[in-house]
Amino acid sequence: MVAVVGTALLLAACGGGSTDDDAAAGPAPGATAAEAGSALDLAEVCPATVVMQQDWQPQAEHGAMYQLVGDDHEIDTEAKSVTGSLVAGGVDTGVQIEVRPGGPNVGFQSVAALMYLDDDITVGAVNTDSAIINHEAQPTVAVTSQLTVSPQILMWDPETYPEAETIEDIVATDATVVTSGTVLPALIASTTGFDLARSDTSYEGTPARFVSDPSIVQQGLLTNEPYVYEHEVEPWSRPVASALLAEVGHSTYPGPVAVRADRLEELSPCLERLVPVLQQAQIDFLADPGPATDLILELVDAYQLSWTYSAGVAEYSVDTQLDADLVHDDPASGTFGAFDPARMQEIVDTYLPVLVAEGAVTFDELDPNVLYTNEFLDDSISLADTPIE
Repeated sequence: MVAVVGTALLLAACGGGSTDDDAAAGPAPGATAAEAGSALDLAEVCPATVVMQQDWQPQAEHGAMYQLVGDDHEIDTEAKSVTGSLVAGGVDTGVQIEVRPGGPNVGFQSVAALMYLDDDITVGAVNTDSAIINHEAQPTVAVTSQLTVSPQILMWDPETYPEAETIEDIVATDATVVTSGTVLPALIASTTGFDLARSDTSYEGTPARFVSDPSIVQQGLLTNEPYVYEHEVEPWSRPVASALLAEVGHSTYPGPVAVRADRLEELSPCLERLVPVLQQAQIDFLADPGPATDLILELVDAYQLSWTYSAGVAEYSVDTQLDADLVHDDPASGTFGAFDPARMQEIVDTYLPVLVAEGAVTFDELDPNVLYTNEFLDDSISLADTPIE
C-alpha cells in the first residue's frame, strides 16, 4: 500500500491545469486537441492528472476507464498503473489519466479507504454496499454508474442439480454455499430463507474446490466464471449453471464512479465535464471494445499479476454485459449512468439491516441521498441511442 501511494505522488500532482510543457507537446497520437473552454477541455477545470482507482484487476467490466487512456500511455509495472493522455471520442482533453487496479495490488483495501489515504485519487469505483459499509469513516458520493446490474452470481453444477434454475431453487437444496465473506450469505438468508448453517465463507477465488466437489454452490461473476470454467478450466471443461444475485436482493450498483464526500464541492467544476465523459466512455467501449480490451490484456501481461485474463474472457464479458442486460439506461430517467432514487432506497432498506446484524456498520439509519448524486450527468446521453452490433 505504501508503495502505491508513494509512487502515485511521484506520478501525479493534483494541481490545476496542464503545464506549458504539456501544452507544447500537442495532443496524443490520433487525437485532436480539445477546444479551449469546451465541454471536453478538462485542463481548465480538472487536476493535471485525473487518477482513477479501480476495485479489482484490469478486466472488461472496467472498460470505460481504460477506454479513456490515450495511445501515448506508459505502464508502471512496479506501481501497477497506466498513465496517458485522457482522450474522449478522439479528443485529447488536455489532462493525463492514470488508472490503478485494486484487489491484491493494494492489499485488498477498499477503494474508499484508498481515496482517503491518497489525495491524488480523483475518483474511484465504489460498490453501493461498500459505500454503505464505509460511510461513517470514509464517506463517498457516487456520480455515475458504469454497469447497471451486478454480475454477481451463484453457480452450480447442472449435472448435480438438474432441476435448479433460480437462486431460490438452489438454496432449497442441501448444498453448501461457498462465498468469500459473511455479508452475501446473510443477504441471501434474509431474502430467500437460506439456512446459514450451510454457509462456507472460505472461497479464495480459485476453481480447485468446485472442480473437486461439484456438490457445492459457489459465488462468481456472470461475466467471467461461466466462460472460464467451460473453456479454460481443463479439469472441468463443461458448462456451469448460474443465476444472478440481483434477483434476490443484491441490487447494488457495481463499481459506480465516486468521489470523497469531503471533496465533492472542490471537484465539482471538474465533475461537470468529467462525468459526461465517463458516461459516454462506457457506451463507446461497448460499441467498440477492441482498443481498450487490447490495453487491458497488455496491462495484465505487463503487471505479472497472480491471475490470468484472456481475450476470450474479455470478449465474453462484453457480450454478456449486453446480452444479459447488465448495462442499460436508467429506467426511471432514460439517462445512461443515472441512479434511480427508488432503487437506492431499496438498496439501503435491504442491505442496512444485514450489515448491522453482521457488525459491518454501527448505525441503523441512512439517507440514501448522501450516497449519490445525479447533478453532473448529461441527461441526453443514452445507450439506447447508440447502435451496438
